[in-house]
Amino acid sequence: MTAQYSIGEFAKLTGLSTYTLRYYEKEKLITPARDNHERRFYTEHDIKWVGFLLHLKGTGMSMNEIKQYVKLRAQGDETIPARRELLNQVQARCVAQIEEMKMKM
Repeated sequence: MTAQYSIGEFAKLTGLSTYTLRYYEKEKLITPARDNHERRFYTEHDIKWVGFLLHLKGTGMSMNEIKQYVKLRAQGDETIPARRELLNQVQARCVAQIEEMKMKM
């Protein structure tokens, strides 16, 4: 049986607050399972997915871009080119910001 974590346990494992986890759920970035009493629970798969979301956030992606990426991913592998283009746009923006900062030094 796969390990199941309450929202409090999951918050500790991911380093996110329960408020942030509920916000991510509201924004449809994560979809925890529910038990017989409708209490949310999380699995190892969710830990990996939140780690990936945090990685996207760390690249400088805005919340809207992350939501767009998640929507594209949910549509399947045929959206890989669109996801790659989104990542390329974020990368180009980051490179431009670095160059701008270098010029100010």
